[in-house]
Amino acid sequence: MRKMILAIDMGNTNIEIGCLDDEKIYFTERVSTDRTKTELEYAVLLKTILELHGVQGKNMEGAIISSVVPPLTKILRLAVKKVTDCDAFVVGAGVRTGLDIRVDNPAQVGADLIVDAVAAAEEYGYPCIVIDMGTATTIEVLDRRGYYIGGTIIPGTNASLDSLVAKASQLPAIPLEAPKRVIGRNTVDCMQSGIVFGQACMLDGMLDRFIEELGYDCKVVATGGLSGAIIPHCRRDIIIDPMLMLKGLKIIYDKNRETDPARSRETARSRDRHAEESGQM
Repeated sequence: MRKMILAIDMGNTNIEIGCLDDEKIYFTERVSTDRTKTELEYAVLLKTILELHGVQGKNMEGAIISSVVPPLTKILRLAVKKVTDCDAFVVGAGVRTGLDIRVDNPAQVGADLIVDAVAAAEEYGYPCIVIDMGTATTIEVLDRRGYYIGGTIIPGTNASLDSLVAKASQLPAIPLEAPKRVIGRNTVDCMQSGIVFGQACMLDGMLDRFIEELGYDCKVVATGGLSGAIIPHCRRDIIIDPMLMLKGLKIIYDKNRETDPARSRETARSRDRHAEESGQM
């Protein structure tokens, strides 16, 4: 059996967990992010997922984590250690990505955005615009030199819908599905039209403005849990790649892997001690 790595992306709403090697992604699962879970509870969850797919944690070559939930990062890393005996790389300061970030404060760029951009550059080249539709909808740009030059952050589709339902007493909770027509004839159709077609129009309009500001056309790639519900209704040609994050994590893992596993683990421990001392974990 090939040596696999465990790749984990912790978002504010969901955690994406996958196993992959140089040849393929063996599986991917999504679970809810729970800030109340302990190290042991996350370890049990990881062990269960691996066993469901017939994977032994102790057979993992390594692990890598991307997280935008700082209070859970160390907890998840310790859980990975329990299950795999691997000291996971954590995407952040001190981790090589190969990405040239040209923004006001590179340290403020989220780990998830960095991983998406690394994968997009490798898979699709540049110039490239990446849309990630999760708790927030983010749009980021790799210009034609391959520089990461920034982007935009928009309230996520579900966040917008939840806010609408919470603040309007007569509006019901609805499934995130496209209605048959844009002009709704009942409350549910009107809401679905607004949230699905409205989000699609917003993305089309933002992309127009991005490209106008850049002065040249770009490939556009979309990922994230909600991309499949919205992107097909956009008028622009947008590639949907649900595995973009896992691909990016594998690329970053390979950039940081040492040939000597013992040295690799010691390097990871040293880096994490430094991160803890500087308050980054």
